[in-house]
Amino acid sequence: MSILNNLLSSVGNLIAPRRCAVCGAAISKQGLPICTTCEVMAPLTNFHLETENPMLTQFWGLMPVEHASALLWYIQGSGWQRAIHDIKYRQAYGVARELGLWWSAFLEESPFYSDIDAIVPVPLHWQRRLSRTYNQSEYLAEGLSRGLGVELLCRAVRRTQYNHSQTLHSTAERWGNVEGIFSVVRPEQLNGRHLLLVDDVFTTGATIISLGNAILAATQDVRLSVATLSVSKARFDKRR
Repeated sequence: MSILNNLLSSVGNLIAPRRCAVCGAAISKQGLPICTTCEVMAPLTNFHLETENPMLTQFWGLMPVEHASALLWYIQGSGWQRAIHDIKYRQAYGVARELGLWWSAFLEESPFYSDIDAIVPVPLHWQRRLSRTYNQSEYLAEGLSRGLGVELLCRAVRRTQYNHSQTLHSTAERWGNVEGIFSVVRPEQLNGRHLLLVDDVFTTGATIISLGNAILAATQDVRLSVATLSVSKARFDKRR
């Protein structure tokens, strides 16, 4: 049966080849959703190996975070930007899950994420979820959960207010746009645990800080760390 499956997969790949999520080149039906070249050339931050990286310092004085990192630099106009937009807006949730699994292999190399107890993706408001049909952060978190072997908690926190996309706002406006928009509905799932908060893109950190502070206010003995798929390169360049 496996021989037949392999044959059908090979024929299917010839008729409608799987494409690299970054450059569009034909790739194998199995493995990463990116080609070998894009994997080797991926703009990795390696923040997961640094004790005090530039992303972690963004939280200082705003929310207690044990560690924070992003897999990739988000670079305007790059193939990776297009791939992340496809994940967010064009139903590429399978790519999100697979990249989350890839991200987990990097986090396993890091001493900072070895005691994570559960993963909490940034929730969407039900109206946005209804229009988009999925939450890309949940799929990223699903891949991370599978790779790290820790529990995924998608219903412990709810987004109670519908806010406009952060991409439409300036840095100052982003903070007001996300203030008080999250509510913890199952604190018993979170109490006493080291939680990994997950999102797709880190720009100012306003959304994830709002989420983290809502969790801290409603729970006991919770520790927080952060992992995102990407972090804005332009924003960090401006801060140097």
